[in-house]
Amino acid sequence: MDTLTATITLLLIMNPLGNLPIFISVLRHVDPKRRRKVLIRELLFALFFMLLFLYLGSALLDALGLRQEAVTIAGGIILFIIALRLIFPQPGGVLGLPAGDEPFIVPLAIPLISGPSLLATLILLASQSPDRMFDWTLASVSAWAISATILLFSNFVLRALGQRGLNAVERLMGLLLVMIAVQMFLDGIVAYIEQTGLLNG
Repeated sequence: MDTLTATITLLLIMNPLGNLPIFISVLRHVDPKRRRKVLIRELLFALFFMLLFLYLGSALLDALGLRQEAVTIAGGIILFIIALRLIFPQPGGVLGLPAGDEPFIVPLAIPLISGPSLLATLILLASQSPDRMFDWTLASVSAWAISATILLFSNFVLRALGQRGLNAVERLMGLLLVMIAVQMFLDGIVAYIEQTGLLNG
């Protein structure tokens, strides 16, 4: 996986357009003067967790005794499930979030921006090619920056696309993610067959 593909994959998983309505709902009852500050704070928290899991991913896999092929196949399955949720969204969205006080880390930073699937993908990238950590860092920061830009200008995006436009974009992102997930799954299967073939030989 090259840097551009990794960036696109991470961006699709983060799904900033699909999360726009949830972000607007969560921040609706926050003081308008505080909204941008709260959002920036949550975005920085999300970036911190992304980089933390990226750089500690290989050590975590070693500690758990997991094979790279198993993580690749599992990652493909997880991405496929996420893609189905994008294409066939559930009524009311993935999270039922009541209006409340100012959010702190949960639910904006985690799980909406840096959710379990995103963190698992970062671990996967780090374990597959630990010698390309600069590329994965660049991909992570790039995907985060694009998501942050979309979320910071959420009002303009909503006005430009409308609800139907957002729904269409979300489904398109889901279709792209399906293809990436299937490819990741197949790569894991091929790698496993080759590895076991070498062991048996």
